[in-house]
Amino acid sequence: MDARFINPVLNSIVDILVTMAHMQPAPGKPALKSGVQARGVVTGMIAMNSPQATGSIAISFSKPVIVEIVKKMLKMEIGEVDDMARDLVGEISNMMAGGAKARLEDGGFDFELSLPTVVAGESHAVTHAVEGPVIVLPFTTNSGEFFVELCFS
Repeated sequence: MDARFINPVLNSIVDILVTMAHMQPAPGKPALKSGVQARGVVTGMIAMNSPQATGSIAISFSKPVIVEIVKKMLKMEIGEVDDMARDLVGEISNMMAGGAKARLEDGGFDFELSLPTVVAGESHAVTHAVEGPVIVLPFTTNSGEFFVELCFS
């Protein structure tokens, strides 16, 4: 996978959460993922296709983090990952992919984005649009952890 994809995705999600949820996520060290199990309870995924590369990105939130994001962005209290939380994860995925797309255009990439897909539940699978190594970017917030995955060929 091309390492040039990591920073645009990382910067995009940080910008979104700082601006819209007033959260300061701290990125951890990128790592190679083994297996397909999500590291959170709700995951949004978007495929990205261009003449230069094909792949997908996913963002997987732990329950405490998505509950806090719903509270801060939608001014609502939830106790479980409900339809509102799933919809918000889809929208955050869309914003993250759009922000990364804009940054990648500066590097000569011309991506088209799919609609977001959201999967929720303990131990759900994250299936990327292409086969290949999956890079996981862990993030820590005051509420807990979330994870961004990238897989491109």
